[in-house]
Amino acid sequence: MLRLCWCSVLILTGSLIMGSCDGQVELEPPKAKIEAKVDTLFGREMVDDYFWLRERDNPEVIDYLKAENAYTKAVMKHTEKLQEKLYEEMVSRIKETDLSVPVKRDDCYYYYRTEEGKQYRIYCRKKGGLEAEEEILIDVNQLAEGKDYTYLGVYEVSPDHNLLAFGVDTTGSERYTLRVKNLKTGEIYPDVIDSVSTSFEWANDNRTFFYTIMDEAWRPFKLFRHRLGDDVKNDVLVFHEKDDAFFLGIQKSKSMEYLFIHLGSMNTTEMYYLDANDPAGRFKPVHPRQQDMEYDLSHHGGHFYIVTNDNAKNFKLMRAPVSDPSKENWEEVIPHRDSVKLDRIEVFRDFMVFYEREHGLKQMRIRGLTTDEIHTIEFPEPVYTFWQAWNPDFKGRLLRFHYMSFITPESVYDYDMKTRKRELKKQKEVLGGYDPELYQSERTFATADDGTRIPISMVYRKGVVKDGGNPLYLYAYGAYGSSVEPYFSSNRLSLLDRGFIYARAHVRGGGEMGRYWYDDGKLLSKKNTFTDFIAASEHLIAEKYTSSEKLVVSGVSAGGLLIGTVVNMRPDLFKIVIGDVPFVDLINTMLDPSIPLTVIEYEEWGNPNKKEYFDYMLSYSPYDNVEAKDYPHLLILAGLNDTRVQYWEPAKWTAKLRAMKTDDNRLLLKTNMGTGHGGASGRYDRLKEIAFEYVFVLDVLGLKE
Repeated sequence: MLRLCWCSVLILTGSLIMGSCDGQVELEPPKAKIEAKVDTLFGREMVDDYFWLRERDNPEVIDYLKAENAYTKAVMKHTEKLQEKLYEEMVSRIKETDLSVPVKRDDCYYYYRTEEGKQYRIYCRKKGGLEAEEEILIDVNQLAEGKDYTYLGVYEVSPDHNLLAFGVDTTGSERYTLRVKNLKTGEIYPDVIDSVSTSFEWANDNRTFFYTIMDEAWRPFKLFRHRLGDDVKNDVLVFHEKDDAFFLGIQKSKSMEYLFIHLGSMNTTEMYYLDANDPAGRFKPVHPRQQDMEYDLSHHGGHFYIVTNDNAKNFKLMRAPVSDPSKENWEEVIPHRDSVKLDRIEVFRDFMVFYEREHGLKQMRIRGLTTDEIHTIEFPEPVYTFWQAWNPDFKGRLLRFHYMSFITPESVYDYDMKTRKRELKKQKEVLGGYDPELYQSERTFATADDGTRIPISMVYRKGVVKDGGNPLYLYAYGAYGSSVEPYFSSNRLSLLDRGFIYARAHVRGGGEMGRYWYDDGKLLSKKNTFTDFIAASEHLIAEKYTSSEKLVVSGVSAGGLLIGTVVNMRPDLFKIVIGDVPFVDLINTMLDPSIPLTVIEYEEWGNPNKKEYFDYMLSYSPYDNVEAKDYPHLLILAGLNDTRVQYWEPAKWTAKLRAMKTDDNRLLLKTNMGTGHGGASGRYDRLKEIAFEYVFVLDVLGLKE
């Protein structure tokens, strides 16, 4: 039973500037007051000295965050010229005025472009051909005028191409205001809907659309139907998902014939379908939710194709008649394979694309639906990634996809599924004389305590000598079954050209090696994620890629949980730790169901209201395991409007570290007071954030140039 009581010990908040005996100026970091909240759970007393930092509307909290920002700025003031230099380096590599590869849908070509000096994209189209006059649909720069943050979350053109639904977030809260624009007249309709999520679909009548709204915990939980011109207050509630562990979404088949309601928790799915030509009709169920069973639908002719893990951990492909797609009518198309995970499929009229993962690498296989022939698309590099592009032409035979690697910039290909020929439509330009021949990528493997081989992908400038003297930047995530891909970054060249090795550890909890890999790094196996990362770090040191005095480690969000845990376990192993919006207050967050994402994540971390999970989670929770000992240099980043990892998690972690650590290493907290989970929304502002992070690393390591 949970028991609450309060006690308070006040320590002045603020940052002092003190004169030292040698005449230099020394900085005193801000100290957070202690106002302890004490709980008892399962007979164990839980003391949270910095619980008060959750009080967003408390002026003292804002003052404390500002004091930390002022301290960070003062500590880093001597690096401002280098920050500006790196920022200019990064800007100099991008083609500021550019456009995407147009996508043909019916007789319209849709694309976006950027202009030099402007932060945001301009969305456009041409009707009838690429030589036609350009129409600007939405200029996000105009939407962003006078605002610190702007994000376009919904952007959906109606089936007849005459209307545009768009949703805008101006705080970083991930709640969007939805509007509709008439693309013929430019009129913005009075139909305005607040607090919507990004899940949206048009019906085929070009007047009706479906949208979801979020509850107080930022969970999409209600699906509404709106008809243009009707009072929003009278919108029809189509579905209400009452289980706090399930998110609700709406999607449309590539064939444009069906709308699907998708209800999902971390490991359970339920779906409904509706003829897109009958928006006022009733959605019909496919298969009722069955614990630990996931499935997804695609439509082709008289069948639904179903990717499912029903008795198939790595997923298999089934199909069922549209007339009755209940599970009793499912028949197997592609069987389960232990060594290959079927991620998803994409169905065209004459072809089916299988997106799979084998031996940690993505692959695409194509099946001709009229011939049943199957072939695999080959890729030229040993370490690479790709992702599917928007392919709206259901009847076509061209498959567009994006390809990149640590060395190859983002490249857009059109692949003819019949002739098996590919055409490079565009490769992102890297200005300033980038030469891919100067760089090398490789994959190595660390061995975990239980004998599991942990892949590590890396890139560096050719000529690097494995003598233990190289600075190495190691990133990992390790959660939700998400895979850490070897993507290209022109910004990263600012590290590689200064002698860094950049590496990504594919630890358990991610999805790189299939569903088994994910399941072996969650719930009561979560510690595998952390020991895998430690094993990867030790391997890189033992093989003399780097040393503990040159090792920089970084994690974002749930990857911040990883970083926060391993720095408690092995602070001696790392020189610098970067926690970007780090999820570090595991126990307190997961005990509070009012916080966004908490309940749905019981299936990821465990439910701490159950003693077995409470004990296990408490044993590694980063905030709860801070100790009086030496820690590496730490840079901790937060967003005041973050709904996924609340700002107080990094703030509390910083305060506790500052009070307990026994070293003189840097500990900086930088809170962006106007953004959310993803940081700055403008492309130039984002580059400034990256430059700041890189300069922190360079400055600590003494690498000015």
